[in-house]
Amino acid sequence: MATRTAARQRAEAAAEYDAFLAQCPSRELLARISDKWVALVLAALRTDGSHRFGADCAGTPRPMRYSELSRLLAGVSQKMLTQTLRSLERDGLVTRTATPTVPVTVTYELTDLGFSLHEMMRGLKTWAERHLDDVHAHRATYDARPD
Repeated sequence: MATRTAARQRAEAAAEYDAFLAQCPSRELLARISDKWVALVLAALRTDGSHRFGADCAGTPRPMRYSELSRLLAGVSQKMLTQTLRSLERDGLVTRTATPTVPVTVTYELTDLGFSLHEMMRGLKTWAERHLDDVHAHRATYDARPD
């Protein structure tokens, strides 16, 4: 009987992931990355800092301080931003670097894994911005229908 390495066992298990099945562990990750603050943090962490309507969050990867992210993400509470950043760090999507200054400077930056997800989130953000008027028009038509 041949023995399998741990890496081989993980690869075989990953080949069997199917998010349509209720017990699939990939659902937990899907739930995490579908959160609006996760999507916006991931989009924000790779920007050139210029945010205007229609901007696609392009630019070179760069670290951002907590306060920069907080200002950029209008409406996010301190608690929610902290929780989001911690969960992204735990999942390996973001790195946190503390520099010993007075006060301590903390920056967040996308990892390679985070950058791969950023590309999709940027597309989702752009789609939402471009098609919001269409969705509003469809909602109005739907809501005006007689029951």
